[in-house]
Amino acid sequence: MAPEPPLSEDTSADVVIVGGGYLGLWTAWQLLQLEPELDVLLLETAMCGHGPSGRNGGFCETLWPGAQILRERAGDAAALAVCRASESAVRGIGAWCETNEVDAWFREAPMLRVATTESQVGSWEGIVVAAADLGAADEVVAVSAAEVRTRCASPLFLGGALYRLNATVHPARLALGLRAKLLERGARIHERTEVTRFERDGSVETRFGRVRAGSAVLAVNSAAAGFRGYRLSLAVASSHIVLTEPVPEVLDEIGWTGGEAIVDSRTLVHYMRTTRDGRIVFGWGGGAMGIGGRLADRLELDPKVIERTQEALVRFFPQLEGRQITHAWGGPIDVSPTHLPIFGSRGRIHHGFGFTGNGVGPSYLGGEILARLALDRRDERTGLAIVEPSRKLFPPEPFRYAGGSLIRRALLAKDAAEDAGREPGVATRFVASLPRRLGLRLPR
Repeated sequence: MAPEPPLSEDTSADVVIVGGGYLGLWTAWQLLQLEPELDVLLLETAMCGHGPSGRNGGFCETLWPGAQILRERAGDAAALAVCRASESAVRGIGAWCETNEVDAWFREAPMLRVATTESQVGSWEGIVVAAADLGAADEVVAVSAAEVRTRCASPLFLGGALYRLNATVHPARLALGLRAKLLERGARIHERTEVTRFERDGSVETRFGRVRAGSAVLAVNSAAAGFRGYRLSLAVASSHIVLTEPVPEVLDEIGWTGGEAIVDSRTLVHYMRTTRDGRIVFGWGGGAMGIGGRLADRLELDPKVIERTQEALVRFFPQLEGRQITHAWGGPIDVSPTHLPIFGSRGRIHHGFGFTGNGVGPSYLGGEILARLALDRRDERTGLAIVEPSRKLFPPEPFRYAGGSLIRRALLAKDAAEDAGREPGVATRFVASLPRRLGLRLPR
């Protein structure tokens, strides 16, 4: 696949989108759905889909895991509206793939959140209660250890919660399929084009040309932390993945044949799914913290984190001892202080970020929101509680990096102690609890 040529001169557009990942691509698609004759220009630093959107775990989730936080921040009606809209997003991706004949390996199946230590058992109760209180008890239900193991018989699983609606995708196939369909629709895409500056009037500066537009969309994932006005809005961390050789006989042995995505109940989570060709994708969110929006090699590929991820894979599934890991990779994630994505506008610049590693499904919803904001169309999508939420900010650098790294070490120590059946030390527990004490929301 040849890259589209970089921007080489000044130009104009109705809407300019910065970022060629899922959020930018879906925003472009939704803009052309709303106004087919619109002049949409998309700028991407590398190639569309080659960043975190094309190399994530492929979990296509709803926002039901955030239902408890949504209730606390916005009330029951608003929380239910966001969760239902996110359900439409998951189904929308599946329908888009079918209609546009894009084989992104979309497979709808429930998601399991499991406990692997006694300390994690029951950690999902707040979300189960929230779903029931919102009149949607079937969306998230508690399941016993025996029920979990009928779906996937890992010796570590001690019970969990089942999220009814979820899907998995091949992330690169989806991103590159979107790119191809946008080019067919007439969207202009310039790759290998780094944006250096935004103006509130919607104009965008690059190294070799300026774009004047009616509105601009910032859809750059963790790189948003490097732009003026957004530096305190998110933190940057990393997550890493290993991919096994095809192991269909192992999947048959453990009964993991229903396509369920699985995540454990740590703060620095393990997450796993199967693929169409019988492999296991296994990831861990225990990578290093980033500094602002700067890229760093260890965010992209940290050999020590990969090694620990592979060790965890075999601990979850002992049958994989000695089996080949064919691929391993990592990437940055944009961490929201509320664990919910954030959308909004500053002048003619419209932004979306903070997916916290769970953006495949919600980015479709984000594209619906940002397209409407860019066109100044207000409806039920722009009225959702994840649009212009009350602000919660991270501390500035270097305090964010230093504090985040300290907390990360405490979380690693806490998880290691609990895995070994030990109670974490007092100091470890205190430091690990700091995000909650500061009003920052982590998964658990």
